[in-house]
Amino acid sequence: MKSLVCAFFTSLAVTATFAYDPLKVPEAALAAPLDFTVQDASRERALPIRVYLPAASKAAPVVLFSHGLGGSRENNPYLGKHWSARGYAVIFVQHPGSDESVWKGQGPARIPMAMKQAASVQNFILRAADIPAVLDQLTHWNAEEAHALRGRLDLTRVGMSGHSFGAVTTQAVSGQTMPIGRSLTDPRIKAAVMMSPSVPAAGNAERAFGSVTMPWLLMTGTKDVARIGGMTLGGNLDSRLGVYPALPPGDKYELVLHEAEHGAFGERALPGEGRQQNPNHHRVILALSTAFWDAFLKGDTEAKAWLNGEGTRSVLEKEDNWQRK
Repeated sequence: MKSLVCAFFTSLAVTATFAYDPLKVPEAALAAPLDFTVQDASRERALPIRVYLPAASKAAPVVLFSHGLGGSRENNPYLGKHWSARGYAVIFVQHPGSDESVWKGQGPARIPMAMKQAASVQNFILRAADIPAVLDQLTHWNAEEAHALRGRLDLTRVGMSGHSFGAVTTQAVSGQTMPIGRSLTDPRIKAAVMMSPSVPAAGNAERAFGSVTMPWLLMTGTKDVARIGGMTLGGNLDSRLGVYPALPPGDKYELVLHEAEHGAFGERALPGEGRQQNPNHHRVILALSTAFWDAFLKGDTEAKAWLNGEGTRSVLEKEDNWQRK
């Protein structure tokens, strides 16, 4: 009991030294998210998106989010709600071919193989091309007189994020060097947050990540492995932890949450994950990601000082690992 009290007052003391608080949100009510479909005519591909807008009507920095294998635009609403409350237009992109259509309507015995087949190079390339297609359409809608997004998006300040297959998608469009002879990076993206990242299945981590110049924040857990029907998908823990050492110094960060499983970054545990989720994990994810966006999309010097200094201690638990370079 004594240790808990000491930890509580230590947390208060750390917080008190910072006026900046990435978990604080305005009291203004947010509107319900808006759903649209981006029609990429060049690829005959329809991309469902969900948009969370901040309360203020002025143009806001944009954060895109790419779901994991078998997910949808409806995933991770806790991120959309918090980031939008903090002043960001948050765009959740759904990727046909590696979204919920992979498992819906399938018998339980068929789902693992269907998911494994969907985690393909072809779907990876499609996903990476989805992001510039969405940004192009957002640019058009932002200027369209009668559109609901008219004037709401500051597309000079774009962040990219994703979980699992979405983290791999984020890596691809945010500075990773690809072995296919061409870059997939979109220069409109200024900073990136990867939840459950991984090194390429084939190739050299230093070659893949050694030339990344933009700010990157990596998030994983000590139990972060995706298993479906006895199969491991999306890399093991060594793969998750192999990205950060390969990155060059300069605004690079890594969070490893103690005992966090793959589902810790979503709303609920995934099949096969028996451990009860730690409610502080979402608190840490929201605090660190928000401070990162504030620092590198809004240029908030207090946010960067919080991120680089003692402020993170107010949310991290003792056995969580946080490092930067």
